[in-house]
Amino acid sequence: MASSAVAAPRSAVESTSRYWLFQVLRAVPAAIAAAVITFNSDHSASLGLTVFGGFAIFTGLLTLGLVPRALASDRGARLNFLISGVVSVLAGIVGLIFANAGTAAVPALFTTVIAWALITGALELYSGFRVRGRSPFARDWMTLGGATVLLAVAYLVVPPELNQQFEGPDGVARSLTSSIVTVGIFGAYAAIVAVLSLIGGFSLKWGTDDARRASTSGSSESQS
Repeated sequence: MASSAVAAPRSAVESTSRYWLFQVLRAVPAAIAAAVITFNSDHSASLGLTVFGGFAIFTGLLTLGLVPRALASDRGARLNFLISGVVSVLAGIVGLIFANAGTAAVPALFTTVIAWALITGALELYSGFRVRGRSPFARDWMTLGGATVLLAVAYLVVPPELNQQFEGPDGVARSLTSSIVTVGIFGAYAAIVAVLSLIGGFSLKWGTDDARRASTSGSSESQS
């Protein structure tokens, strides 16, 4: 009887121990995207689509490769993440295709990022709400899902035709365009995702280690 009592906690620990790695690896494409945008003076729609395309494909493949096993006990969340993974790969491919589309790159950047962010963000946010108070993943899902939805909202607020000319403090004429704003917003979003994913992933790992020791201790006591 006692051995069955520790089976459920041990199953939850094993699930958490598999999921933390996905969270940490998820930070890699986000950090790369943030670094490329931050240290590149070219904030054109072409660069934005290229960076987003690589980020989305990498993230989607990680999701499809790691999440099914990590969330084997939660069929609803697993399905949501599988859909998100497929959408990410497809959105990334579209982004790379339109990266050199000339004047079509700007509307493609808006449409692709907004569609991707709304779908994947809503799915992750919903997954978190489903299990809030019952899963160690809920807070991370709601936080990252909410941030992704906010990315879509930010893109919807920026006018695609924005092209404001101004003179900088150094007397040099400059321009503020929709691509400069939106690519910068995506870079900021990617940096936030990288930080939150690392924090969430390592928090899960350390929590898993504690829970595993407690589970092992409980199992030893029940056998004695």
